Amino acid sequence: MKILNWLLVIAGICGLIGVRVLEDTLFYDPFLGYFHEANKNIAFPTFEWGKLIGGHLFRFVLNLLFSCLVIYGFFKNKQWTLQGLVMMVIVFMISLPIYLYCIHDKFEVGYLFSFYMRRFVIQPLIILLIVPMFYYRKQMMNKEGR
Repeated sequence: MKILNWLLVIAGICGLIGVRVLEDTLFYDPFLGYFHEANKNIAFPTFEWGKLIGGHLFRFVLNLLFSCLVIYGFFKNKQWTLQGLVMMVIVFMISLPIYLYCIHDKFEVGYLFSFYMRRFVIQPLIILLIVPMFYYRKQMMNKEGR
């Protein structure tokens, strides 16, 4: 059974890496090149709102599924996996509108602020907090004898 859990974790991590590696071909995001240049003076890209939001939603769903595989593989707990899913959705629901406002404002809010808000939208950064949090929770439960 432990082999299956590790396979889930590895599949989830490979999926997350795959989303990152194939981002140019899978998703509509004209800001990939803009932020990749790391030059604030480059021309603001033209884009379509609907395609941009759709691309971010699609990317979020893929990242969410692979992240849930990682969480479930590590902890074998459906309730914790659901809690992780809810936390990731909440972070996305907070960060996406802020990022879209930054785009609407043409990053006048601040280039670095917009850059990091974009990271929360397109990358599953919250999993880096969720996994250690659940690990600590598991250790505390084992210590209490649950």
